[in-house]
Amino acid sequence: MSDPLEIESAETSSDLGIEGDDIALITFGCRLNAYESEVMRDQARKAGLSDAVIINTCAVTAEAERQARQAIRRARRERPNARIVVTGCAAQLAPERFAAMPEVDQVLGNQNKLHAENYASDHLSTDRVQVDDVMAARETDEFFAKHLIEGFDGRSRAFVQVQQGCDHRCTFCVIPFSRGPSRSAPFDAVVDQVRALVEGGRPEIVLSGVDIAAYGADLPDQPSLGTIARRLLALVPELSRLRLSSLDPAVLANDPDLWRLLAEEPRFMPHLHLSLQAGDDMVLKRMKRRHARAQAVALCARARDARPGLALGADLIAGFPTETEEQCQNQTGSRNCVPGPGSTLQLH
Repeated sequence: MSDPLEIESAETSSDLGIEGDDIALITFGCRLNAYESEVMRDQARKAGLSDAVIINTCAVTAEAERQARQAIRRARRERPNARIVVTGCAAQLAPERFAAMPEVDQVLGNQNKLHAENYASDHLSTDRVQVDDVMAARETDEFFAKHLIEGFDGRSRAFVQVQQGCDHRCTFCVIPFSRGPSRSAPFDAVVDQVRALVEGGRPEIVLSGVDIAAYGADLPDQPSLGTIARRLLALVPELSRLRLSSLDPAVLANDPDLWRLLAEEPRFMPHLHLSLQAGDDMVLKRMKRRHARAQAVALCARARDARPGLALGADLIAGFPTETEEQCQNQTGSRNCVPGPGSTLQLH
């Protein structure tokens, strides 16, 4: 699962970005959502959309959906005449819940949101809910070439989508059903996007996706994530810093190019964020994760040996169903395991 882009509850419309922009984007959730919001902004402008607020939702937690609904209501209060478009993972999974909100003009699924024609006025008049079957999604080379973005909302760090979807079925995760099967961006499209962003003044790029460690498995030559990262740094020498989003530890151990970059390439940032989810073997088994506690510990030690001073981050879920006090201690190193069921800790 892609690592989170933390979105706090906003107390004012300016915090949400509702005011002062003809097309306002409110993004919840992961870095992939942040990248796709920039794609949506470009596509909406191509369609001639104006005076609109687009809410890109997240489905990882019930709290994320609650905040999205709150943002929708606030957007209608602050922009009473604007077109309110709701999209993203929560909208993909439960479009009827958002369509039932009186504030919402249009609901778009995760595939539909990336196409300019769906923002045209005639689409709103004929079908205000457009949610395709994401499990049948298969992006083409033309699709990726069509969705290059020129900027990234004034930031020096930009996220680039290299992968989409997930083929795994972890018991706690709904994301595969909102994102569809794993599919990889063609390498040439990745290079073109990174080069455009670097030329536009973004010195740092974060390669993002739902399960980026799975990159390349569906491509003809099956390149690994480390292979494309190495080739990307060679082909775009102007790129100052390259960073990776969340990584599945079960795959990371078997990517020699990535380990070589970590040890030898100064432009490859000394930071790994691992999708651990738990630190107890029984909990990991019940989650249907593909690594064990000892493997994760060994992986972290190997990474620190390869790059002294390396920063390590991880996602951990506390309070997983059936988790005992002892299992919680294995995960957190704490004697006071009180998080509520399903709460998520990010350790950095």
